[in-house]
Amino acid sequence: MEEELKCPVCGSLFREPIILPCSHNVCLPCARTIAVQTPETEQHLPAMLHPRGPAAAPGAGAGASGPASLDYDCGAGGGSGAGGGGGVDHADKLSLHSETDSGYGSYTPSLKSPNGVRVLPLVPPPPGSSAAAAPRGGGTSSSLTCPQCHRSASLDHRGLRGFQRNRLLEAIVQRYQQGRAAASAAAKCQLCDRSPPEPAAVMCEQCEVLYCASCQVKCHPSRGPFAKHRLVPPPSQQGAPSGASGGAAGGGGGGSKAPGAARKPPTCADHELENYSMYCHAKHEVKALGAMWKQHKAQLSQALNGISDKAKEAKEFLVQLKNILQQIQENGLDYEACLVAQCDALVDALTRQKAKLLTKVTKEREHKLKVVWDQINHCTLKLRQSTGLMEYCLEVIKENDPSGFLQISDALIKRVQVSQEQWVKGALEPKVSAEFDLTLDSEPLLQSIHQLDFIQMKLPPVPLLQLEKCCTRNNSVTLAWRMPPFSHNPVEGYILELDDGDGGQFREVYVGKETLCTIDGLHFNSTYNARVKAFNSSGVGPYSKTVVLQTSDVAWFTFDPSSAHRDIVLSNDNQTATCSSYDDRVILGTAAFSKGIHYWELHVDRYDNHPDPAFGIARINVVKDMMLGKDDKAWAMYVDNNRSWFMHCNSHTNRTEGGVSKGATVGVLLDLNKHTLTFYINGQQQGPPAFENVEGVFMPALSLNRNVQVKLFSPQIYFAFVSHLSSEELLVAYIVRPLL
Repeated sequence: MEEELKCPVCGSLFREPIILPCSHNVCLPCARTIAVQTPETEQHLPAMLHPRGPAAAPGAGAGASGPASLDYDCGAGGGSGAGGGGGVDHADKLSLHSETDSGYGSYTPSLKSPNGVRVLPLVPPPPGSSAAAAPRGGGTSSSLTCPQCHRSASLDHRGLRGFQRNRLLEAIVQRYQQGRAAASAAAKCQLCDRSPPEPAAVMCEQCEVLYCASCQVKCHPSRGPFAKHRLVPPPSQQGAPSGASGGAAGGGGGGSKAPGAARKPPTCADHELENYSMYCHAKHEVKALGAMWKQHKAQLSQALNGISDKAKEAKEFLVQLKNILQQIQENGLDYEACLVAQCDALVDALTRQKAKLLTKVTKEREHKLKVVWDQINHCTLKLRQSTGLMEYCLEVIKENDPSGFLQISDALIKRVQVSQEQWVKGALEPKVSAEFDLTLDSEPLLQSIHQLDFIQMKLPPVPLLQLEKCCTRNNSVTLAWRMPPFSHNPVEGYILELDDGDGGQFREVYVGKETLCTIDGLHFNSTYNARVKAFNSSGVGPYSKTVVLQTSDVAWFTFDPSSAHRDIVLSNDNQTATCSSYDDRVILGTAAFSKGIHYWELHVDRYDNHPDPAFGIARINVVKDMMLGKDDKAWAMYVDNNRSWFMHCNSHTNRTEGGVSKGATVGVLLDLNKHTLTFYINGQQQGPPAFENVEGVFMPALSLNRNVQVKLFSPQIYFAFVSHLSSEELLVAYIVRPLL
């Protein structure tokens, strides 16, 4: 509570506090030292803010008494004097810096004291300035800036006397000072052997015992089991005891009253013999003082219940924070020990590897030395033999006996030649070099050591599926997810898994950083289960909850402009197609089929010069600049005005009489349950089933040139009623759809 009883300017307990219009309080002596001038002028302190006592401003007439005083106890400040009329007219109690009539405005001072309040020293204005020459009550105005909210309140002709005295706060401060003095006298060491005991220096929160400095060192050392105990200042230094914290309903009285003395009831400022009896409420509603006193007490008590709950939560939160502090200390020690152990393990591994590398160097050195010594010994032996032979031959040459010379010359010549041949090329070259062919590549290891740092030690949390954004359309599903709030573990990506639509095994369908994914090409009328998990450098986190998605019963599709050949021209919301070229061009539908029974019709809106449009199905990578069915990615029926053919891989089969013209309707029945493809013209089957054993994923396809215009009819709603029928029954149901 002590912070509530301190002045925001001087930082000490309030002395003669006054209430500013913003409901904040300030000491009366401090109020005399803080003031804010009008921001537009920023002139020196006006004459009316000078302390009581100086003479009138230079040049003032005799009728002008001194400048108006700021003292709380002064009167009107000579406003009734002859020269004071202008001052009364000027002081209108309106804000100096606001367009409203609140009585105060906002202004952030530039020159501030250590407490954040602008303090303007009471110095006289420069000689000759307008402020010095203006008579009392002239064109200057003054305001007082709240040191807490920085709102400026205007001062009228009464000065600081215009602000009310906070008698209640003054009384609470007085009781608080008395209680603190009593507590200070009672705070003695509880373990002292001296008489009287020494004053307490600290108190242990866990032991709840007061210690003086010497007893604390002797009886409560900060080590061993007491290391975690918290020592706090004794109650005499923390604040007043709980008995001194209660407030009083009444007010009044100054710091000079004796303890326990009854305060004089406050009296009216204009009628000193009458006590306050009425209270001016908001919008100037006057009510009985006692009734409003009880009403405001009840409101304050009700408001205190709310803040009491918050205070309880704050205490619990502080306990939680203290536990976190202890956990941080313990975890920090554990992590330090773990780090030291890991670094020691790295040093040990490096030492072992160093020993291995040194062994390799030693072996290489010994090998080189052995090779060189062997070569030295061998070369020395041969040199000695050659030298001996040379000396012997020289002695033989010196002999003058021809017959004796010729007797051994042939053998000597052969020996010399053999000896010379022993010195073959490379015999006088070293077999090893003095350089070591060992290079230690330590750069990657050094880089790894420099990059050695902590990684996220925890796996990412469970992603949350955003069900409001998950949806299906035709045979595609869209899933969205997000990480839980306040998740501090980094996420590098997500893995989305989907089953096969029949309750089979999950498989990965997406791996990446996005949190929104659409999967196309699924089965119609199927139920899929999906789940997602996150991963980071530490590993893969747990799966999310499984979401169940149902694809559409039947296809709803149009021609696909994104995959169409550039010569294709679409209209009618991509349901009508033609071509700008005389060559055949291919266009696909927006749906893909992999199971079930599917039927759609194409209406010939225009048919000129007997072209050969082709109708059928294709893979998504079909060639689009030639007739449908000429490659191995399409199965089609192409037709003119008289007959039709089935075509796949440029193979023409099953020529059938009956063609198309303007107004004709071509039907395509894809039965993936029986794996067949059948064509119809104007409701009649065109030849036998065109293709059998068709398996995989197919898309509706069409090829045409500029002489043909076709409109697509997708069987959206009609199949919803008859999806359980066979392909033959389904066709009949589609043809008689107006009756459904």
